[in-house]
Amino acid sequence: MPALNLLIKPSSGACNLRCRYCFYHDEQANRETFSYGFMSEETLEILIKKALEYAGGFCSFGFQGGEPTLRGLDFYRKAVELQKKYNARHVEIANSIQTNGMGIDGEWAEFLHENRFLVGLSLDGVKDVHDQNRLDPEGGGTFNRVLRAAQKLQAHQVEFNLLTVVTGQTADSIAKTYRFYRRSGLLYQQYIPCLDPLGEERGASPYSLTPEKYAKFLKTLFDLWHRDVTAGRFIYIRYFENLLGMLLGRRPESCGLGGRCAIQNVVEADGSVYPCDFYCLDQWRLGNIREHGFRELTGCETAQRFLAEGRQGREECRECRFAPLCRGGCRRDREPLEAGGNYFCPAYQEFFAYALPRLQEMAQTIRRTGGGGPR
Repeated sequence: MPALNLLIKPSSGACNLRCRYCFYHDEQANRETFSYGFMSEETLEILIKKALEYAGGFCSFGFQGGEPTLRGLDFYRKAVELQKKYNARHVEIANSIQTNGMGIDGEWAEFLHENRFLVGLSLDGVKDVHDQNRLDPEGGGTFNRVLRAAQKLQAHQVEFNLLTVVTGQTADSIAKTYRFYRRSGLLYQQYIPCLDPLGEERGASPYSLTPEKYAKFLKTLFDLWHRDVTAGRFIYIRYFENLLGMLLGRRPESCGLGGRCAIQNVVEADGSVYPCDFYCLDQWRLGNIREHGFRELTGCETAQRFLAEGRQGREECRECRFAPLCRGGCRRDREPLEAGGNYFCPAYQEFFAYALPRLQEMAQTIRRTGGGGPR
């Protein structure tokens, strides 16, 4: 039996923010059913039971949205209870939740700490940048509330990473953002390139990230990270740590660096299962966990077609000297697949030419000194 990773949407796409760049709201608008409401405890129980029957050795439950905290804390207490009930084979279980932080209070933080949830907290850098796109329903900025949530998590010793969406504005201010994060003790960071709406021209939205801006962002961020890490100051940036790990012969855990698509098992609130968070669309629905098991879902014709199509559009990579590290990037950035190439390919080419010698030097030092490498 394989390890099993799940991305679960207990609140479907419901959210208490109105982020301008929300890719999931865009996906909802491009399918027949906009929202599947809240996941019932019955569906949750079926999901957990089938997951733990199928998983071999390890099963991760990642809760996301929309905003997953809208489902209420009792839902997650029930999830933990059901995991204990159905884990007859003593599978290793990991829980995580991705949140905008609006609902995080002391009770939530205490629960997350006690049950060892890893939290992904969305924060888009400094206040003036964050508040351009991450707005509440009244159009107000949310930076101060997210920062309070981070401080609440820190106070309760909850493990959490920052999830920062890289827009054009974020890219322009990355040095300021990096210094703010480091000063605030926010040392675990993940940067996610912003997606443009489905079917629209890349780079045309006010928040769009262009290849030119992304190249400058990656190079500036790398310089800041490299300076700190080589000076012995701890800071974790997921993308760079994955690249360093790959140079040390390790498999990347970041999806976009895998070199091929995998079935991510995204479970909507009604139990519908999709292969990827970026493809929760009608044409990619694999089935429903209430009716099918994971062996059927991952082996179905739609799943196999998704995997096969994900291998398209990589022809240009075969002659690229950076292919062993870049590996073609995320499928969404290679749409339309028949056109070939990754939208951010010029950025990656420029970045790797700039940073690879120093990454290789870091890997050599780790090998020579017996260091642990990526944290």
